[in-house]
Amino acid sequence: MTLGEIETGRARRFERVWISLLAVFLALLVGAVVIVWAGRNPLLAYYALWDASFGSWRGFGEALVSITPLIFTGLSVAFAFRTGLFNIGAEGQLIMGQMGAAVAGYALTGLPAIVHVPLALLAGALVGAIWAGIPGLLKAKLGAHEVINTIMMNYIALYLTHYLVVGPLKGHSYLPVTKQVLDSAKLWRFIPPTRANTGFFVALLMAALVYFILWRTTLGYECRAVGLNSDAAEYAGINVSRNLVFSMMISGALAGMGGAVQVLGVQHRFYDLFGFTGYGFDGIAVALLGNNHPLGVIAGASLFGILARGSQNMQSMAQVPKEIIGIVQAAVVLFITADYLMRKLLYRRRRWGRQVPDRAGTAAGRDGR
Repeated sequence: MTLGEIETGRARRFERVWISLLAVFLALLVGAVVIVWAGRNPLLAYYALWDASFGSWRGFGEALVSITPLIFTGLSVAFAFRTGLFNIGAEGQLIMGQMGAAVAGYALTGLPAIVHVPLALLAGALVGAIWAGIPGLLKAKLGAHEVINTIMMNYIALYLTHYLVVGPLKGHSYLPVTKQVLDSAKLWRFIPPTRANTGFFVALLMAALVYFILWRTTLGYECRAVGLNSDAAEYAGINVSRNLVFSMMISGALAGMGGAVQVLGVQHRFYDLFGFTGYGFDGIAVALLGNNHPLGVIAGASLFGILARGSQNMQSMAQVPKEIIGIVQAAVVLFITADYLMRKLLYRRRRWGRQVPDRAGTAAGRDGR
């Protein structure tokens, strides 16, 4: 790789960062316009948003609780994106990971915490990996599109877990929940009395692991090669089918571990969801904002987590409907996706602009001869 290629790569990375920051700024500007249109003060609204997460240790701890699952689902979607797959099933994989961790949390008895916690986390990751591996296998062997299959798997996960908590796995409660996990399976809460727990550091560790896998291992290289061009990867001797399945399973494991952290660190049991949590779908926006890079995912998850955490405070302090936050989040996604379209159009314009003088120059040269 030449020095020019390295500098070009760095310039593109900085360009992506600035574009993401610009998208966030424009989205906040759109939110401010909507707030003014509603007859409220945008400065007070955004102060309330900031104060909810950074005005006290309690607010900061609860903000970490909102950020943590988004890091997991953002990493899940980003890993699949990097390998050419569109995993819409992070929501279902997170739900199944919650159930797997809950069962491991109360069914495995007599274990010390240093053993029980990792086993319960791995149980959630394993269930999520298996759940994602099914559409991955269908994609690899039958060519079935992963978007359709992962959406279907979301609903299967939702209704399967509903059946389990009202039937064979129902705990000793009138509510549709499992038994509470044992104390030896609970994650340590490090900012009492908040629910902030060591699952946040597990999420950061998983981000580092995803980076290592994608850019420091043969498996990651093969997965990225398949994502860039599966035909060329197959011609180079890479087993495309195997890498598609592995990629989906790793993606599902990340989402499943996110569900495990929710159970072991926040809920301490599986609750019947009566609908989707939203973490899996927000993970798509987080991955887009973070440009499918682990560091970008952490930043995107922090933004979306802070917005979600502050929406209630904004409504109570500034009398601004919390739905405004949904508008801001949607605007972020809109500007990010519009960026890809504009860059594509700009590239075509530049290429066309380079071709026209060349043709004119060639014609002039021929006339001169």
